[in-house]
Amino acid sequence: MSTLLNEKQGLTDEEIVSIGSEYCSYGDKVFAHGTPKVFRDCEGVFMYDSEDTKYLDLQMWFASCNLGYKNKRIRDAVVDQIDTLPQISSTFLFDYKSLLSEKIAKANIKRFGEKGRVQFNVGGSQATEDALKLVRNYTGKQRMFSFFGAYHGRTAGAACMTAGYRYREPFGHFGDQAHFVPYPYCYRCPYGQHCDSCDHYCVKQLRREFEDNCSGLHNKATHQSECAAFFVEPVQGSGGYIVPPKGYFKELKKVLDDFGVLFVADEIQMGFYRTGKLWSIEHFDVTPDVITFGKSLTNGLNPLAGMWAKEEIINPETWPSGRSHSTFCNNPVGMRAGYEVMSTFEEEDFEKSIAEKGKYFLYGLKQLEKKHKRIGTVDGLGLALRIECVTEDGYTPDPKLCKDILLEGYKGDLMYEGKKCGIILNTGSHYNNSLTLVPAVTISYEEIDMALSLIDQLFTRLS
Repeated sequence: MSTLLNEKQGLTDEEIVSIGSEYCSYGDKVFAHGTPKVFRDCEGVFMYDSEDTKYLDLQMWFASCNLGYKNKRIRDAVVDQIDTLPQISSTFLFDYKSLLSEKIAKANIKRFGEKGRVQFNVGGSQATEDALKLVRNYTGKQRMFSFFGAYHGRTAGAACMTAGYRYREPFGHFGDQAHFVPYPYCYRCPYGQHCDSCDHYCVKQLRREFEDNCSGLHNKATHQSECAAFFVEPVQGSGGYIVPPKGYFKELKKVLDDFGVLFVADEIQMGFYRTGKLWSIEHFDVTPDVITFGKSLTNGLNPLAGMWAKEEIINPETWPSGRSHSTFCNNPVGMRAGYEVMSTFEEEDFEKSIAEKGKYFLYGLKQLEKKHKRIGTVDGLGLALRIECVTEDGYTPDPKLCKDILLEGYKGDLMYEGKKCGIILNTGSHYNNSLTLVPAVTISYEEIDMALSLIDQLFTRLS
């Protein structure tokens, strides 16, 4: 067996699945849909199976590879780092940690006019944990706000901020669970309002909770709020790539400022130009107090995440040495990859190209919406796009169709330009009925055309 394992493609797909089903935990998502798909190679926006069939990837490792698979610039930098300084204790400093921190901090000075500092950790959940500690440390309070539909991670603290009970149910009581409020999901408004006439009704409801003397959110006598911060996904990710209405976050920020609650922007999935800006919150004319980031910071080549915060919150006197620490938060390979990712974004006009590609892709999806009655709505910002699957009535959520389309794409028997191919999609939303499209921001117009053709085939085949 060891000989086979050391040979390229020495094992069949069936053997790989058999070994995995026997020895791998089912606790992650690999076996979520039964027998998992096995891939052998990847490049650009494509994955390849054992028959060398190519699959257009519109998931890109949950937005971890915004610059595409096997990106040569980042790969070469990582190899160089491995050959020079691949490892170092997190108690020491080295060049690329300082340089990457500087790039992120200066990018935020340019965008928000705020000096701040950066702290790194291993993954998005850990960045959320650090941000929780940071705002607790600064405010002296421990309760938080979060949205229904939010996903901020699955570690113990982050799970308190994640709306789905299914992430907490097996593990007992979570005493620090956030105070959840409705996200501005205008297509299926939880208040039954209409976006063009509601005048930010949902924000007004939150303000009432603060102003109501019996609500418990604010003590008028001491002028203190019970909650330290509101953890916000500016574009909701696992909730279904929902884009809030114009002006929503400005109104929300006014409420938070009035009652002394910090604004934490979770950019773990939407950061690094996913929406056409370095941070998705930039679209909404709001300056956050804290930003968490991860995923595509290293383009998937090394686990690294982090947080940026305003100087007053994270300066050395307020947030001294040792308040939060991780053995691998300092890893040179991740820092070097992150430096190359940030450098790439600085040197090319991604803001323009992603806006144009996103507009082109969304227009194509709107044509499919007109063609297929099982598409309820399409929407997006930049290259964060969604398709809602619905029943024959054109509105009722259809999670089964959504899942069927996902699995059908894995079969690799769609056709494009006379060749067999497949497509990799992701699902999400409050009703598990949305296909979320997360192509690499380097996707070409020809590849967008391919995506539209394959999605059209899937809806034709299954609905």
